[in-house]
Amino acid sequence: MKASELRKMSASELDAKLLELKDELFKLRFQQAINQLDNPMRINAVKKDIARIKTIQRDVELHGAES
Repeated sequence: MKASELRKMSASELDAKLLELKDELFKLRFQQAINQLDNPMRINAVKKDIARIKTIQRDVELHGAES
């Protein structure tokens, strides 16, 4: 997911997306532990999406919605 797409979302949508991605990351790690993970690179992609959302949330917290 691109940062520009995330910046268009509201705060509640970002929170919901963050929870969804954290749940997905948990499931991916569980699959990896029992050797059923098909695409191990998906873990990295989900982690980066989580970091993007947290960065945008922090930016909004510091600078408000105008940035």
